[in-house]
Amino acid sequence: MTSIGPAAVIILAAGEGTRMRTATPKMLNEVCGRAMLGHVLAAAGEIDAERLILVVSDARGQVAHYAGEHCPRASLVVQERNGSWGTGHAVRTVIESLGVIHGTVLVVFSDTPMLRGQTLATLAAEHQASGAAVTVLTAKAPDPTGYGRIIRDEAGQVVGIIEEADATAEQRAMTEISSGIFAFDGDLLADAVKRVPTANAAGEEYLTEVPAILRGDGHRVGSALCADFDEVQGVNNQAQLARARRVLNERLLARWMAAGVTVVDPGSTWIDVDVTLEPGARIGPGTQLEGRTFVAAGASVGPNSLLRDTTVGSGATVIQSVCESAVIEAGSTVGPFAHLTGMQD
Repeated sequence: MTSIGPAAVIILAAGEGTRMRTATPKMLNEVCGRAMLGHVLAAAGEIDAERLILVVSDARGQVAHYAGEHCPRASLVVQERNGSWGTGHAVRTVIESLGVIHGTVLVVFSDTPMLRGQTLATLAAEHQASGAAVTVLTAKAPDPTGYGRIIRDEAGQVVGIIEEADATAEQRAMTEISSGIFAFDGDLLADAVKRVPTANAAGEEYLTEVPAILRGDGHRVGSALCADFDEVQGVNNQAQLARARRVLNERLLARWMAAGVTVVDPGSTWIDVDVTLEPGARIGPGTQLEGRTFVAAGASVGPNSLLRDTTVGSGATVIQSVCESAVIEAGSTVGPFAHLTGMQD
């Protein structure tokens, strides 16, 4: 099978995120040195989509500014509160603003920092191979609270998605959930999204209604299972944000250890996504590596050290120290209890 990149990825980033209780918009809260939106943009960037579209609430707001700085190729569409709201309304706003998008259209959320690009690629490929009108990314949730449940017929085919607020007790007991992430046929989406009802507990236009609409039109609704439930979990509060940091940190450390880096105590070691470690580097307990820190082969950092945007040369040692924008020459010893600062280009 030949995989062709989707026509577009639509990222929904207009939500207010009031449960986070921060002045920073929810999707701009950082996880391992990168905003949640940045993680989603990176995942979307891995699948070679023709267009990248970001739905925001304000064309001059912080989210739009972040996108312009970190992903200038993204097209911005403003979703205004005009008596309607919801994910279906957001996608309808995109189509009304930019026109019908022909080909495969993926829709994802801006608050899913654990989502992998490979998962999006698999979703797009399975959708294209099956010929379905829509393919929903599903997962098995240990605790499905808060998620829409997948409804299947006796043959196992997806017939629709029911939001938790509208579900019966029997439906709430189901553990297969909708991630809210979809691959659509763009032409069929453009027609169906205009017919999304608002007869639900929230009075919103839910994108999750579209699969049932398309099935009612006689089209096939497909599904793709995401084996890692963590990937599809949204972040809505500080506790969930902390958990996302832990999950992504564990992934990063696992990747570097597989490459030959010694991490003495992964449970007390934190690393940002833009940190680079060479095989043979050693990271001691209680160490935080932030920004664009680089640690060369044979260098040892920690225990109990914080390095931010710092370069550590081969064979150098850093013990119980704070280093910010510093350059530590090969073979040097820093600490204990040192505080180095410097300037980098």
